[in-house]
Amino acid sequence: MALPLRDTHTHYGRISRAFHWAMALLFAWQFTSVAARVLFEDSIFDDFMWAWHRDVGVLLFTLLLLRGAWGLLNLSRRPPSVSVMAKLGHLVLYGLMLVVPLVALLRQYGSGRSLSAFGIPLMPGFEGPEIEWMVALGSVFHGFLGWTLLVLILGHVAMVAIHRRYAHHDVLTRMAGSR
Repeated sequence: MALPLRDTHTHYGRISRAFHWAMALLFAWQFTSVAARVLFEDSIFDDFMWAWHRDVGVLLFTLLLLRGAWGLLNLSRRPPSVSVMAKLGHLVLYGLMLVVPLVALLRQYGSGRSLSAFGIPLMPGFEGPEIEWMVALGSVFHGFLGWTLLVLILGHVAMVAIHRRYAHHDVLTRMAGSR
């Protein structure tokens, strides 16, 4: 039986799965680019990975907005959360996926520098002094909340494994398919 496009009460559809796994790969790229920046500063690996950080961030933000819209369209069809904690965990993950790029955009705007992704201009720059509170807010929170998001993503993966092994809720099959 072919997997439906839309979600069902037991499984996520092809579109939800595509959003989930595409974003998982892009988050892996983002965190690898940051790790390269921290661990291999001024290396060829760092230069290559970091050059794509903003572009991939904009792509992730776009996918998040599309995924959110798709999720709202499928809200009544989606598999139910296995617990209140799972529901809260997902809400926090989505909240951070929204806030982390927003504070980066705030910092970018406040700096006066333009923003483009994949060669497409998205935000013009401006002349004059930077808007210090925007730059400071973005500088403080983008990295901190980004690392917090990584910890929660790792917790999300761990909880999938725990549910599969001990709670006998094989939630992975809802997003990845049968065993």
